[in-house]
Amino acid sequence: MQPPVVEGHPVFPPLLKGERVPVHGDPFVKAMTQAIAGIDSGTIYWSEDIETLKAAIVLAPETSLEEALQAYYVVQIGIAEALGALAPPEVPVQFVWPDRIKVNGAFCGRLRIAAETTAPDSHPNWLIIGFEIPFASTSTVDPGEHPNETALYEEGCVEISPTGLLESWSRHTLVWLNRYLADGFTPVHEAWRGRCIGLGEQITYPREGLFTGVDDRGNMLLRDGAITTIIPLSDYLESL
Repeated sequence: MQPPVVEGHPVFPPLLKGERVPVHGDPFVKAMTQAIAGIDSGTIYWSEDIETLKAAIVLAPETSLEEALQAYYVVQIGIAEALGALAPPEVPVQFVWPDRIKVNGAFCGRLRIAAETTAPDSHPNWLIIGFEIPFASTSTVDPGEHPNETALYEEGCVEISPTGLLESWSRHTLVWLNRYLADGFTPVHEAWRGRCIGLGEQITYPREGLFTGVDDRGNMLLRDGAITTIIPLSDYLESL
């Protein structure tokens, strides 16, 4: 299905502002380059691409990197609640740690993270959290040949536009950011656990083992027999 052309600038809630990135640009990379140059926290970069919503938000943590990465889960809840508010009620939104989004049981996008530093105990001046969610499949292959991959329009979300989802995500994310700052990671963790696939199960991605959950910093706890390994979320930071 060909998605509608969406025009106009998204309307963001107070404290957040947006900057458009051309269709062939990468909002995540743009956010990193601008963060290095000293852009304000709360700036959202978003692509003009009408087939895939691509966006990234710049944050200015006041904590160590390891603690600041808890905001990664805030962004995920914002995605889930935004889609929950706009999509048909029977369409579930879930996550595969650390970076995959699932809609209706099939992969539908990914998340990305970057920071000024990769050292967990360091205090970064900026943190970038981005995501990509396809609205329409760009593949020329029959979707039935890739049942584990999907796009929003293939799941009946035809009433949603990239701009509408971006606006909804920004509102829900800001609500959860405020709650996180007020109440800490516990409510964020509890909301996220209910949407995480593989908890308490043997998994193969990103590594093999029994996925027992995440710790109070958002790092994966993976058990192999009697040994539990901590896989830091900071291992998945990207760089220019």
